Amino acid sequence: MDETRDVAEPQDEIELAVEGALRPLSLAEFVGQHKVRGQLQLLLDAARIRQRPADHILLSGPPGLGKTTLAMIVAHESERPLRLSSGPAIQHAGDMAALLSSLTPGEVLFIDEIHRMARSAEEMLYLAMEDFRIDIMVGKGAGATSIPLELAPFTLVGATTRSGMLPNPLRDRFGFTAHLEYYEPEELEQVVERSAIVLGVGLPRHARAEIARRSRGTPRIANRLLRRVRDYVLVHGQSGRAGGAPGSPAATQADVNAALELYDVDPIGLDRLDRAVLDALVRRFRGGPVGLSTLAVTVGEEAETIESVVEPYLVRIGFMGRTPRGRIATPEAYAHLRVPHGDGSLRIDDL
Repeated sequence: MDETRDVAEPQDEIELAVEGALRPLSLAEFVGQHKVRGQLQLLLDAARIRQRPADHILLSGPPGLGKTTLAMIVAHESERPLRLSSGPAIQHAGDMAALLSSLTPGEVLFIDEIHRMARSAEEMLYLAMEDFRIDIMVGKGAGATSIPLELAPFTLVGATTRSGMLPNPLRDRFGFTAHLEYYEPEELEQVVERSAIVLGVGLPRHARAEIARRSRGTPRIANRLLRRVRDYVLVHGQSGRAGGAPGSPAATQADVNAALELYDVDPIGLDRLDRAVLDALVRRFRGGPVGLSTLAVTVGEEAETIESVVEPYLVRIGFMGRTPRGRIATPEAYAHLRVPHGDGSLRIDDL
């Protein structure tokens, strides 16, 4: 068993190194988000000239667009260490105090899903962000006293998928707020091209474009689909074809289509759950309107999953609408499912 573990550990380390290499290390390597990149570059350059930590940064936007990667880039280009944490892990003021008091001068603190922190931790963070100090309460009742604790200057990078849930006092303390947008297919194709080189997968342009087209405007999904294509080619013994490095898999567009079909990803990026929701909405409820909870029960999923994972993409591509009376299917949804657009479908009154 020891020999097996000794062999496996180096392989695991190599795989982790490859996965980490998928993240760009500089703003110049980062694909897309041109406006945000320019704003961040100015912020970091100014901090470097002033020889002070950069202002606090809030990154908002849907999951998978590169918020964590940008936080890593901020630390790398500032030549400062990075401390990673998350909102759900900070549920008490003591958790926040321990985290802040352990920071070194200039360190970059990244808090993912910052809107999910406990309120007591948020209130402690207000003072820390503004004055680089916190107040520690010692004792209880009438004898309790507040002891100020000075903190090393730091840069907070907060990431959130729901910026509306952040309290105004916290949002106002960030010196720079950026909203990340979904990627265009051409940008995703660049992401896939770079990742294919890192993973050692030979991928012609048409195959890259196919993966990009099915990635829902999200680099994380593009990289995930690319890994599944790599696995498909490796398993089916397609290594060594033209376009790949020696001993590496080389995929064709046919391989991409076969792999993504195997994983239930259709030509516009809908997966099994997406199609189940659309199918229920169109066939069972005749296009709606139907309530979210009823729709969730019908497809056997949690309502929160439908609302946060499925709906945003279906609404964005125009397949679903939200009305005060419930969810409705659009004519485009009927056309995609190849279902006749009957009388029970979308009505103007429901819009």
